Amino acid sequence: MQSSAVRWVTFGRLEAVSITHSCIYLSLLICAFALGNPEPATFILGLSHGLIWIAMSLVCIAAARWRVIPFWLAVTVAILGGLGPFLGSLGFLVEARRRARRRGPVANLDR
Repeated sequence: MQSSAVRWVTFGRLEAVSITHSCIYLSLLICAFALGNPEPATFILGLSHGLIWIAMSLVCIAAARWRVIPFWLAVTVAILGGLGPFLGSLGFLVEARRRARRRGPVANLDR
């Protein structure tokens, strides 16, 4: 089972979910503060943010254990992601740049 899960958990997929999570959180902030807290949009976005953060935390901790992502990135997502997922997305972008620098000028699309 572990090898199957490891195959599905990739850096690129985690990065995409993290950026999507940041967009959902930004939408929640806009709804709650700029639009005057409209329901049910605020509830749906808040619930989405909470569930995605829980899932991302669990998967990122496992991904760090499987050496898919570095430990510092998993901690950033799990600890700081509930308050502001932008830091997790920023962490994925920083790690993507580090990986690209290590690989050299050749672009690797599947990360």
